[in-house]
Amino acid sequence: MECTDKIHFFATDVLPAPPEEFTYPFHYTPHPLTELAAQEVERYLETQSEWQEELKKGKMFGVLIVRTPEGRTGYLAAFSGNLAGRNLHDFFVPPVYDLLCPDGVFRKGEQRISDINARIRQMEASDEYRICRRQVEEVQASATAQLAAAKQALKEAKAIRQAKRNTVLDEAELEALVRESQFQKAELKRLERRLRQEVEEKTRALNNIEQTIAALKEERKKSSAELQRWIFGQFQMLNANGEKKDLCEIFKDTPQGTPPAGAGECALPKLLQYAYQNHLYPLAMGEFWWGMSPKDEIRHHGHFYPSCKGKCEPILKHMLVGLKVEKNPLDENIHSQTPLDIVYEDEWIVMVNKPAGMLSVPGKNDLNSVSQRLNEYLPHATGPLIVHRLDMATSGLLLAAKSKEIHQQLQALFETRNIHKRYTAILDGILPLDEGVIDLPLCLNPLDRPRQMVDYTYGKPAITRYKVNKRENGKTYVDFFPQTGRTHQLRVHSAHPLGLNCPITGDELYGRKSTRLYLHAAELSFVHPVTGKLLTIQKEADFPPFPSGDLSSQLP
Repeated sequence: MECTDKIHFFATDVLPAPPEEFTYPFHYTPHPLTELAAQEVERYLETQSEWQEELKKGKMFGVLIVRTPEGRTGYLAAFSGNLAGRNLHDFFVPPVYDLLCPDGVFRKGEQRISDINARIRQMEASDEYRICRRQVEEVQASATAQLAAAKQALKEAKAIRQAKRNTVLDEAELEALVRESQFQKAELKRLERRLRQEVEEKTRALNNIEQTIAALKEERKKSSAELQRWIFGQFQMLNANGEKKDLCEIFKDTPQGTPPAGAGECALPKLLQYAYQNHLYPLAMGEFWWGMSPKDEIRHHGHFYPSCKGKCEPILKHMLVGLKVEKNPLDENIHSQTPLDIVYEDEWIVMVNKPAGMLSVPGKNDLNSVSQRLNEYLPHATGPLIVHRLDMATSGLLLAAKSKEIHQQLQALFETRNIHKRYTAILDGILPLDEGVIDLPLCLNPLDRPRQMVDYTYGKPAITRYKVNKRENGKTYVDFFPQTGRTHQLRVHSAHPLGLNCPITGDELYGRKSTRLYLHAAELSFVHPVTGKLLTIQKEADFPPFPSGDLSSQLP
């Protein structure tokens, strides 16, 4: 049997029963065994004093509950990326491929690229390159000035000749003026040729240096691509059936076509690979964050998080083959029999109170949606009906139009921010201020859809006003008044450290899972597109009570 020295057995023999199905990694509630394992890993991390500064900056850790061939239950632990500049640590499973091996191909290839970078930097910083650039700039400036002066002189001479032509001149004098004009034009052309030659002469030396630099950059690009392809080939990912695929094979049919940087180095692929290699049967998993949140994502210390989509989803689709895996909870059609809750209706519009967990419009998984129900309820309506959307997990007021014309007018109100919205939410934490404004630009996180992230370069403006209603039992009850309508705006503005730093209770994307997402669209107010009267519709949230030992207040 292969070495299994990375398995850890629990301190107690009295353990919760293992799950019947393996954790669905992209939406899950941690199994009690997973929570126990995470607690043990946390205690271990707290004893590693030499890592504390690095850990404060933030890192994702993972645990995998496994069963040995002898029937014992234990767990494996892993970290994403590297830790303290190394991939190998006694407590954690090894990487699928150790990029940091001193004598490995990666290190040698990395050194070659570093050498090329050093040569590029040396040439760009050399006195020869600096002098050549200065000389080219000087000769170009001089040529521009000389040509400008010559053209001005030519223009002035032309004006003088024209003045002479307006006087009485004999034929010889007129011919002299023509010869003067021809000579001056020829002189200008000769000057242009001479200056062009001077510029070309000075530029030739600069071009030689820049061509060498460009060739080095092309060599660097080619070497980097070859090294990256070689690396991806070393990640031979196993699944429960013993089948292997490298990362290039795994990602070839994805939209991006090639693996992203860092693919295969996340915690869960490491854990599964080690388990398969050592005949350990995976039972459950969990990944949790330790330390401060990164700038471009929302991560809270001690919170469990689903596996990332961009790097891990294609890999895990392969690696989980052969395991009995839980179904995606988002695929459950929990509202197949839920009737539409019509809050308001007239001849032109209808307002629906969407339940949490129901789609606004049809998605990929063919679940019931408000749009489908409205089509059944209003079979003779024209146009797309639904005017705006709510997240699947969000409940509350959805506005729909009964005709294409009304739909267009209502959408124009949204686009011009002439529909006023109020949301109610319960935040997981206590806000110090009673009211305020959050202004954080948002855009999609391309490596972890559908998560959004704060980005001051590519993000679109997103502004939210909030007001606290009450604080109770470690929760803050707030009203949100979004001034813009970005995807996940209220969820990110609540959870982000630069926002409220208090995720909405039950937000499993940016906080922690609970019985539901405690976010509700409670009020819409706008001028009716037909009657011209102000219409304000309210439907307050009917949030369920928090269960005993609410998941949103537990540490792993």
